[in-house]
Amino acid sequence: MKLEFPVLRHAWHGLVHVVRTQRHALWHALASLAVVGLGIGLQVSLIEWLALILAIGLVWVAEIFNTALEIACDVITKEPHPLIGLAKDVAAGAVLVAAFIAAAVGAVVFVPRFWEMWRPWV
Repeated sequence: MKLEFPVLRHAWHGLVHVVRTQRHALWHALASLAVVGLGIGLQVSLIEWLALILAIGLVWVAEIFNTALEIACDVITKEPHPLIGLAKDVAAGAVLVAAFIAAAVGAVVFVPRFWEMWRPWV
């Protein structure tokens, strides 16, 4: 894909790098597609779409920043260092927090719908 604006080209290159090199990006992509599919299938409201989109975006932004920090740390040294290891762990923790928040948003949006669907059988 050819982009005319250098800023967009660099940003696109960064996103492609994240998706191609980060194994968790595949899980984020699958989860994002599942949420969008459920949202369409269960006909969520506009405000629920907003919450879901923000939650998905939060996880992706956290993952992208985590990847950027890992790359920057690896430029400094590939040798184990306790502070670099800690920085990477903290960044990974941010991704985990974002994922928990996204899961909570998904639960608030989807659990009541599933409960209503399954309630006749309970």
